[in-house]
Amino acid sequence: MPSVHRDVIVVGASAGGVEALRELVAGLPEDLPAAVAVVLHLPAGGTSALARILDRAGPLRAVTARSGMPLERGRVHVAPPDHHLLVVEDRCLLTHGPTENGHRPAVDALFRSAAVAAGPRVTGVVLSGVLDDGVAGVVAIRRRGGAVVVQDPDDALYRAMPENALRHVSAARVLPASRLGPELAALAREAVPVPDAPPPVPTELTRENDIVRDWRASMDVGGQSIGNPTEFSCPDCRGVLNEVEPGSLRYRCQVGHAWSAEALAQAQGDGFELALWTALRSLEEKIRLSERLREAARGQGDGRRATRYDYIVEESSNAAEVLRAFLVSAVEGQAVDGPRDPAYAEPVADDQ
Repeated sequence: MPSVHRDVIVVGASAGGVEALRELVAGLPEDLPAAVAVVLHLPAGGTSALARILDRAGPLRAVTARSGMPLERGRVHVAPPDHHLLVVEDRCLLTHGPTENGHRPAVDALFRSAAVAAGPRVTGVVLSGVLDDGVAGVVAIRRRGGAVVVQDPDDALYRAMPENALRHVSAARVLPASRLGPELAALAREAVPVPDAPPPVPTELTRENDIVRDWRASMDVGGQSIGNPTEFSCPDCRGVLNEVEPGSLRYRCQVGHAWSAEALAQAQGDGFELALWTALRSLEEKIRLSERLREAARGQGDGRRATRYDYIVEESSNAAEVLRAFLVSAVEGQAVDGPRDPAYAEPVADDQ
């Protein structure tokens, strides 16, 4: 039976991920026989110094990925802000495809593309972060015969991403960040037996990968959209969300935005809170304007109209007080429970 080596390492991190990435890269050997591709959730605007940070952290050269750049062994390829980093035929591809869980670059997009392109040659690594980013990606990697390594949740600054990965991939290797480098090097040197006729790539996996590569692939062609419609709407575009596979709790809208159930619930909560703050602002403005109209009516000797505006002020003030108390209690609850939104990891600015 022929064999391959795990010469493609894909790494995903979110909140708390910079320090974990530093430790991982510091442990990689200079003669690593594998290429490394990294996605860290970053704000869409501006630039990132992550490649320079990782370049200084260990012996391997780290660079910001460019579209068409070969995936080179012994080099770390870092996704730039606002672009998905994909693996296509042992090269980097940067796209501006649909966001996944509100992110671009997205961990799942990188992992899925590597699974499609390199199958059993891939090792997927999940580091610190919240919610369940990376779960769909490591499941795809395992389906294609790749290996999965997860930062020990007790070692991670934010443990949710590692914990969720472990819930879905029981065969994952679990290590603190400081020991990940040697483990990945050992995996890269292992010969992995593969069948003479490898199984075909699952249709849905291919289709999802195509969507991130090209927005046009997300449109419903001949009624053959991904999955079945649900009662949920996409937080990004308000379109109908389809469940990708029955029971998967993963969703895509007709233009391609992808959501896990946890990320969708988080985004819905954010939208609800924003609506409440908007409503409170509108009530406050209504109160101020009604007070002015009441004083103007009194100055004109129009007691009847002044009384009507007095009632509006009182009614709006009561509603605003109830709404303000609810929002304050929600904010205090977030302070106790921890950060709500992992979306963007700690800033990685040019001056770091």
